[in-house]
Amino acid sequence: MLDRFSDQASLYARYRIDYPAALYEWLLPRVSGRAHAWDCATGNGQVAVVLARHFAHVTATDISAAQLAEAPRLPNITYQLAPAEQSALPTQSVDVVTVGQAVHWFEPEAFNQEVRRVLRPGGVVAEWGYGLVQVRADLDPLIRRFYAETMRPYWDENRWHIDDEYTRLPFPFAAVEYAHFTESRRWTAGHFLNYLRTWSSVVKYQKQHGQDAVLLLADDLTRIWGEEEREVRFPVFVRLGRVE
Repeated sequence: MLDRFSDQASLYARYRIDYPAALYEWLLPRVSGRAHAWDCATGNGQVAVVLARHFAHVTATDISAAQLAEAPRLPNITYQLAPAEQSALPTQSVDVVTVGQAVHWFEPEAFNQEVRRVLRPGGVVAEWGYGLVQVRADLDPLIRRFYAETMRPYWDENRWHIDDEYTRLPFPFAAVEYAHFTESRRWTAGHFLNYLRTWSSVVKYQKQHGQDAVLLLADDLTRIWGEEEREVRFPVFVRLGRVE
């Protein structure tokens, strides 16, 4: 798994969304144990911090030291530099494995094998992500063109697994369930443009051309957006399974 997110770690911590409370309210009753959670590809620790309120201990792993440096320190969270496919966790040691907006970057067969190894019998794995942001009718076409056309050559092909909600990624677990949620924010145009700068495609464009790709749409977006805050909505999807 390549490290695609170290370069924008500080922006990521400030401008990426948290996940909706409704997602955790749906997930937690489905997990029987409360001893140990593994948050894989934790990034800046946003999921790990929530899990720490409900589990005795959380192990949060990522391949980016820069991302882990941005994560809040809590006494029951252990942050580790480790790939998803080789966590170094003991066998049958965790009650739940969570992955937020990252499983499409993994080696799927190796990761699924690692999940089976570390989960206790009956343990839960939950993988989720969020699709393209929606704002309003006069802004959405501009954002979609930037995402699907302007940035198209700079997205890793794995990114498109988000658009079809992981349906092409193997999920060999029992009692599979699916759910959908929406996470909303009120942002200014400036905040939204900085969110776009967290995209891996924008970082890749910067490296190749030495220019900020967000400036390609900044003037038009700011003009249409105006000075006020607007609601931005992120469609969140999740799939959950168990180890029998």
